[in-house]
Amino acid sequence: MSETSREIRLASRPIGEPTPANFSVADVPVGEPGPGQVLVRNAWLSVDPYMRARMNDAKSYVPPFQIGETLQGAAVGEVITSNADQVPLGATVLHFLGWREYAIVDATAVRVLDTTIAPAQAYLGALGVVGLTAYAGLRRIAPVKEGDVVFVSGAAGAVGLITARVAKHFGAAKVIGSAGGPLKAKRLVEEFGYDAAIDYKADDLDGQLALAAPDGIDVYFDNVGGDHLRAAINAMNRDGRIALCGAISAYNATTPPPGPANLHQAIGKRLTLRGFVISDHQDLAAEYAHLAAAWLKDGSLRYEETVVDGIDNTAEAFLGMLKGANTGKMLIRLTTGT
Repeated sequence: MSETSREIRLASRPIGEPTPANFSVADVPVGEPGPGQVLVRNAWLSVDPYMRARMNDAKSYVPPFQIGETLQGAAVGEVITSNADQVPLGATVLHFLGWREYAIVDATAVRVLDTTIAPAQAYLGALGVVGLTAYAGLRRIAPVKEGDVVFVSGAAGAVGLITARVAKHFGAAKVIGSAGGPLKAKRLVEEFGYDAAIDYKADDLDGQLALAAPDGIDVYFDNVGGDHLRAAINAMNRDGRIALCGAISAYNATTPPPGPANLHQAIGKRLTLRGFVISDHQDLAAEYAHLAAAWLKDGSLRYEETVVDGIDNTAEAFLGMLKGANTGKMLIRLTTGT
């Protein structure tokens, strides 16, 4: 194939907050897929908070990105060449060789999507790993019981918006979200199913949480860490459950941040704090997909996308996401796709 593929590479490892200088753009020839492979023209790319940790040269649950190599992430696109019977030409597929315009992918590493249920890009958010993360967190990690009060940090983010719907599905009596700014907080209640919202930029996080949950909280879904985790521990009821999903407040830290000074309360309150990685809970994917399809159909699942156009803007979109510039899922729409 004579076309070239524009790709985003890691130019250097960030120290603290990433900058555009940590990324570079390369134009490479588009090759031909081998036996059992497909060539995908990407239409949508995902940018996600966990990618920041992979930019550090540190041991984690996934290998770090390498300097000079093209970054990877979830993407959806159209199969334009197929050497695999199970993946037809023209199929819309999900794979994890994003941050590039074209990708050669093993057929075993792609998933053919049903775009009659929802637009293709929804599989990067509500119908994909994002939605499954919210579901696994409240079904298995910090199970919600009938009548629980649930608190969610990063509530206006991709996972956070889905978490409210999942919590209500499991019988939560009240779901409280934390977001940055009065507009985001207002939208949580008016559009996305939250019963109350906290604007963490208005300060007095503990006081706002006490007003929203005067009788305490039973479940905390943590996307932020830091002061949010500390405030949640203060507000937890006995036998409370905490799902540790992310800690975006610490992703750019140059030294390890201290743990919550009130962690000792977990003993007397008999709290459960459990971290999780969604790749360990893929057995719930079919169960969640069935529910999510029904929720989309009846309108009870609302989600939002923040769309940035053009692969050249991928790094800027990623940096903006780390600063809370998005509501819902941050996506890159490629001009080469549809």
